[in-house]
Amino acid sequence: MSAKEIKIGIIGAGGIARSRHIPNLKKIEGVEIAAVCNRTPESTAKVASEYSIPKTYNNWKDLIKQKEIDAVFIATPPYLHCPITLAALEAGKHVFCQARMAMNHQEARRMYDASQKTNLKTMLCPVPVGIPAGAMMKHLLDTGYVGQIYNIQMTGFSSQYADPSKPLHWRQMPEISGLNVLTLGMWAEVLHRWFGYAKRVTAQARIYIPQRRLPNSDDWAKVELPDAIGVVAEMMNGALAVLHFSGVSRFSGDNRCEIYGSKGTLVYNLNTDEILGAKNGDEGLEPIPLPEEMRREWTVEADFIATIREDAPVSPSFYAGLKYMEFTEAAMRSVHEGRAVDLPFSG
Repeated sequence: MSAKEIKIGIIGAGGIARSRHIPNLKKIEGVEIAAVCNRTPESTAKVASEYSIPKTYNNWKDLIKQKEIDAVFIATPPYLHCPITLAALEAGKHVFCQARMAMNHQEARRMYDASQKTNLKTMLCPVPVGIPAGAMMKHLLDTGYVGQIYNIQMTGFSSQYADPSKPLHWRQMPEISGLNVLTLGMWAEVLHRWFGYAKRVTAQARIYIPQRRLPNSDDWAKVELPDAIGVVAEMMNGALAVLHFSGVSRFSGDNRCEIYGSKGTLVYNLNTDEILGAKNGDEGLEPIPLPEEMRREWTVEADFIATIREDAPVSPSFYAGLKYMEFTEAAMRSVHEGRAVDLPFSG
C-alpha cells in the first residue's frame, strides 16, 4: 500500500480521539481521515467541521460499509468495541481499538479469534502514561538490575469518584464498561509487558458511594462497579504482585510501580516517568538517568499506520488485550466468588 492510499474512518470522537488520534493522524503524510461517526448527528457534524473531515455518518455500520475506508479507529466506550471490530474485520478494514479492549474476556476472545482469521492489521491503544521511560524500565529489568524479582507493587489512585455529588460516570456502568474497573486493565497490560503473566489472582473490592444521580437527571442509580479494588497476583516468574486501585483517594500523591528483588530495587513514578534505583550495598534510592536513545514518545497513530504500510510489529496486540481482559475478569470473579482464580482460563 503506497503512502497515498490509507483512508481512515473515526468511530467515536471523544477526548482521546480529539486530543491525540485525530491530530496525530492528520500529521502523517498520505493518511486521510475520510469519515467520522460520533454519538449524535450534532456532535458528528461538529467534529467533522472542526477537523475538516469530508464525510459524516449517523450510524457506524454505514461508515464501515464504505469501500474507500481502509482502516477504522474505534474510540467508543467498551460496549461497542467488539461488535464494531467484528463488523470492520468482516468488511476488510484494519482496526485500531481504544483500550479497554472489550466488556469481558469472552468478547476479547471473539475479537482476537476474528483477527487471527485475516491478514488485516489490528492494534490496541496503549496505556497513555509510562511511555517515555518504559523502554528503559524494561531494559533494566531484562538485564537483571534487581536480580530475581520478589515483590511488585503497583498503585493507581485518583479522586475521580471521591465527590458523592458527582453523577454516575459511564465507566461505572457495567452495561457500558463491562467488567472493567478503574485502571486495572490498563496497568495489567504494563504488568504483563514488564513481568510476564500471572498464574493465580485473588481480589477484594469496595463500593463506598453506593448511589449516584444519573447524568443530566434527578433520578438515582445503584453503583455496581467498585470504587476501589485490591489484587494479589502470583506471577509465573515467581514474584508476588500487589495491585491497588482507587477512584476515591484524595491527595494520594504520585502513582508508582515498585519492584523489589534479590539484587536491588526499582521504583517507577508513573506520573513523572522518573526511575529510582538502588542495588545491594548502596545507601539508598537514587535517580537513574534516562538516555535520550532510550526515551520514547507517543507515536501510537504512526505505529499503527506503519503496521499497515510496512508490516511493522504491533504493540499492544489483540493478544495483549486478551490477556489483560483475562486478568481483569479473573479479579472480578475473585471479588464475586470469594476465591482465588487460576489462569489462564481454559476457554
